[in-house]
Amino acid sequence: MSVSDGPASGPEAKGRLAAHGRGATARIVIRREDHIGDRLGFIFLEADGGDHDAIIARLSEYLGPRVRILKAEIGAEQIEIEIGPRRFGAEAARLAEAAQGLRRKGALRNAMAHFKEALALDPLSVAALRGMGALLAAREDYPAAFRILCKAREAGGDSAEVLHDLGRAAAAMERIATAVVYLERACELAPDNLAIRRTLADMGRKPRATVKLKERAGQGPRKREDGR
Repeated sequence: MSVSDGPASGPEAKGRLAAHGRGATARIVIRREDHIGDRLGFIFLEADGGDHDAIIARLSEYLGPRVRILKAEIGAEQIEIEIGPRRFGAEAARLAEAAQGLRRKGALRNAMAHFKEALALDPLSVAALRGMGALLAAREDYPAAFRILCKAREAGGDSAEVLHDLGRAAAAMERIATAVVYLERACELAPDNLAIRRTLADMGRKPRATVKLKERAGQGPRKREDGR
């Protein structure tokens, strides 16, 4: 199902999108697997024959008032959304960077305030979403961390780091099967990342050995024999 936030379609819709400027729009993907059991997850059950206006309203509520939906392709497993320009993306990125600095210094309360301010400007700032997710996980608020990290994945696409964070949050919530799915996908993207492989091993799954890791294992004894 394809829905949009206005009546225009065909050439009119294309003209409206072009008016925003080339490269100004963005695409995000919301996956059913990230929203099993929550309110947004019901949208996937309405992929065929659902109320278009109600679906757009629910997506808008989820994404926030600063995110304008131009087009939504809704399927049974994922929703692809084209959104309008994000006016304060640069400002949000600077705030997120400052928040990361505060976090490294241990000023966690101030860091959280900066992340919140960044997300108020740009609800889809991946840096702010990941940073807030890490802080929430450190507070052991794993359900909130999981929700924030899902949005980071939606805004920034799949990355080994975000999938690793999601896997650890899911594991802490005792959603082991879900955690393994995220971690195996993270390991596919970064097969030589030892931290991801260790977390996956803790879930009882033996990561597949890679060429690079085999080479390292083979070089280890020789280095010790050489005294290096």
